[in-house]
Amino acid sequence: MYIKIKNNHIEFIKSANPYLIFATIFAFVIGLYYSLFQSPPDYIQGDSMRIMYIHVPSAWFALMTYSILAGSCVLWFITRNPLFNVVARSIAQVGMVFTLMSLITGSIWGKPTWGVWWVWDARLTSMLILFFLYIAYIFLWQAISNKELASKISAALAIIGFINIPVIKFSVDWWNTLHQPASISKLSAPSIDVSMLIPLFIMTAACFLFLVTVSLIRFRLVLIENKMLRTSSL
Repeated sequence: MYIKIKNNHIEFIKSANPYLIFATIFAFVIGLYYSLFQSPPDYIQGDSMRIMYIHVPSAWFALMTYSILAGSCVLWFITRNPLFNVVARSIAQVGMVFTLMSLITGSIWGKPTWGVWWVWDARLTSMLILFFLYIAYIFLWQAISNKELASKISAALAIIGFINIPVIKFSVDWWNTLHQPASISKLSAPSIDVSMLIPLFIMTAACFLFLVTVSLIRFRLVLIENKMLRTSSL
């Protein structure tokens, strides 16, 4: 089944890319400036805490992206609309990057905090599982030549794997874990000073722009690939 979408829609996405790329770079520059130079060091962890400004948004969007992926797969099973497959495929690699960044920055942060690069902590282990779920989803699409079969297997994997999302979210509450609990559980009373909260929100906005920008680029590429496959089959 091939996707019917007008060429002007693809061209609109293409024309929007430079503006989104500029906005993403600008947001990262501002966010990193405030994170590295304007925010104070933590009174316990010192400057090592600054890794939070990359680690926390990466973890948030790793979970959010997988939720969108799993939701798109559910909608594909219900409607069989191939557009939902395109959405899922477009964001899978972005989610994998966010998850990898979360794992790497978490390890860098964990060394001065815990004294080790890695522990089989509930939060860290479930995040590692999330990374492998992203890899498995991407690998299935590339390995299976029958795309209808690839759609079914990868969608089923993504939906089943969603069980891991609440495990990641509530792991620090359910088990005795080294990972600290959420610092921003309530926007009305976060357990983080506003001087640190503002840079964190700017970096979160930058990561969101990165997600949108790269996902739209991937979306366009998948549509072009689909169009080429359709042309070659005629």
